[in-house]
Amino acid sequence: MPRGQVVMIQGTGSSVGKSLLVTGLCRIFAQDGYRVAPFKAQNMSLNSAVTPDGLEIGRAQAVQAAAAGIEPDVAMNPVLLKPEGNAVSQLVAMGRLAGHVRAREFLTRRERLWTIITQALDALRDRFDLVVIEGAGSPAEINLRAGDIVNMEVALHARAPVLIVGDIDMGGVFAALYGTHALLAEQERRLVRGFIINKFRGDPSLLTSGFSQLTDLTGVPVLGLVPWLEDVYIPEEDAPQRAQTSAADAGGDTVEIVVIALPHIANFDEFDPLARRAGVHLRYVRRAEEFGSPNLAILPGSKTTVSDLAFLQRSGLAAQVSRHVTAGRALLGVCGGMQMLGRSIADPHGIESSSPTTPGMGLLDIDTTFRRDKRTIRIRGRVTGNAGLLAGARGLDFGGYEIHVGVSRSLGGATVALESANGRAPLGFTDASGWIVGTYVHDLFKNDALTDRILHNLGPAARSGPWAAAAPFSQDAEFDKLADRLRACLDLRRIRQEMQR
Repeated sequence: MPRGQVVMIQGTGSSVGKSLLVTGLCRIFAQDGYRVAPFKAQNMSLNSAVTPDGLEIGRAQAVQAAAAGIEPDVAMNPVLLKPEGNAVSQLVAMGRLAGHVRAREFLTRRERLWTIITQALDALRDRFDLVVIEGAGSPAEINLRAGDIVNMEVALHARAPVLIVGDIDMGGVFAALYGTHALLAEQERRLVRGFIINKFRGDPSLLTSGFSQLTDLTGVPVLGLVPWLEDVYIPEEDAPQRAQTSAADAGGDTVEIVVIALPHIANFDEFDPLARRAGVHLRYVRRAEEFGSPNLAILPGSKTTVSDLAFLQRSGLAAQVSRHVTAGRALLGVCGGMQMLGRSIADPHGIESSSPTTPGMGLLDIDTTFRRDKRTIRIRGRVTGNAGLLAGARGLDFGGYEIHVGVSRSLGGATVALESANGRAPLGFTDASGWIVGTYVHDLFKNDALTDRILHNLGPAARSGPWAAAAPFSQDAEFDKLADRLRACLDLRRIRQEMQR
């Protein structure tokens, strides 16, 4: 039985739109009746997701799988690097923690990882009609060419037609596309079948002569001019926006929510459902002077809890959070953020720190102990708290996922506020007032009934606001919108022909 067809999206650099285009193509091909799957050999990101069988992959590939109408699978992202600072990354291979690796050591692991990658891609092609492959960064990083396991080496292995994407909004897009093509080896250039220009704002006729010259110089046609898609929501892969305000906000009373943008912030896109609510202003802050007087402050997840806790204290943000609590305002800690709120963090195995114990912020009466094994699991649970931020929420069901190495327990002054559906494991704690809440549950705000209750509880001014979304949000509808936009600007007939060659 022949293996599934492939097409590969590479780029002139990072953040040019590779992930967005893969997401859109997955949706288009799924709409057209293909059994399609995404694939990225190696992802470097602090944003990750959990598969149904409890394995960890890059968040972007989970989003792309959703666009394809399928559950995420670890084969879609066999190698995940989670940066921890000082040129060290946590290595996740086939969804499981596989140690740590320094940048200079990565080449020595290439052979073992390459086998994992090719086996995963081949397995996907055996199961699906079509696989849309995403590269990383640029294939023209000639200083890293010997260690490539994500760009042209993957294309050569799969004999995949390659489309190279450039970001015109950054300027110099023709030079970037031409230079990327020129720096490839001859056998790699033969796989490049088209260019795509992304993030265009203006008159397309002004680019016609540039398209012709680029094709004359390279022999490669331009197969798409993608406009700036400001009206399409697809979760960001690598960095949170500094501020987000709901488009439905009419400018009246608002609930102001601050998320502290930790240096190693993880899974930040889980707060996007808040930003989409009418009357909610969500801000990401990195400095103490940006904090202000929000209704709710959120300490998000972190890949390096101890290091980011030190950042909070050093930057003055920890003092701002303490003043915020003293003023009686609400505070939520998620995963690593909850661990920071506690009395102490014990690290007996030296996972993050050379110190066996690190004092926490002391705002929640819990302690945390890091263990060697990482917990990655999708969960269902229910709210047991019924005060402060969670007033009126007792008995509400919720879903989400966990990714963490710590185990936290109450020292007596914290009460279990969220628990697993089977009642066996505490998933979150609250202080006596109910206004300080900590939880291990990611994606909590995708649970609309619980989010409604939390927004309602954020004080008298909050209760007067229009917190219900103007219309129910549908990620599926956003995928369809993206597919419609791309159908209008990509030469899909030519792309399909190249896949069938």
